[in-house]
Amino acid sequence: VQLQASGGGLVQAGGSLRLSCAASRRTSSNNGMGWFRQAPGKEREFVASVSWNGGNRRYAESVEGRFSVSRGYGSSTMYLNMDNLKPEDTAVYYCASARGASAATTTTGYNYWGLGTLVTVSS
Repeated sequence: VQLQASGGGLVQAGGSLRLSCAASRRTSSNNGMGWFRQAPGKEREFVASVSWNGGNRRYAESVEGRFSVSRGYGSSTMYLNMDNLKPEDTAVYYCASARGASAATTTTGYNYWGLGTLVTVSS
C-alpha cells in the first residue's frame, strides 16, 4: 500500500500550486481519497476530500472557494488545485485513502497515508 504526494514548493501569497497524489490502484480505486495538512506545532487538519467516483467533494471552510480537489472516475490519482494561497496555508500536505467509498472529513476515516509534501507560502 503506497501513496505518494508531490507538487509542493515555495510560492508567494496569492500564487497557485497543484498537488498530485498517486496511490496503488489495488487500494484506492474504490475508496474515497483526501488531503490533510499539518503546520508546525499544530494538529493535522482536514483540507479536502473526494468520493471514489469523483462525484462528491468536501472542503474545509478555510479553503472553500480557493482549493479544488479532483479525481477521475475510479481513478487512483487525486489532485488538489490551490489558488490565492495565503501564508496560513503553509504546512505539510498529506494525501490519504479512505476506509470507505465516500469523501470522509476526519482522520479516523482514513487508513492509509502518504509521506506528505511541503507547501510554503511567503508573505
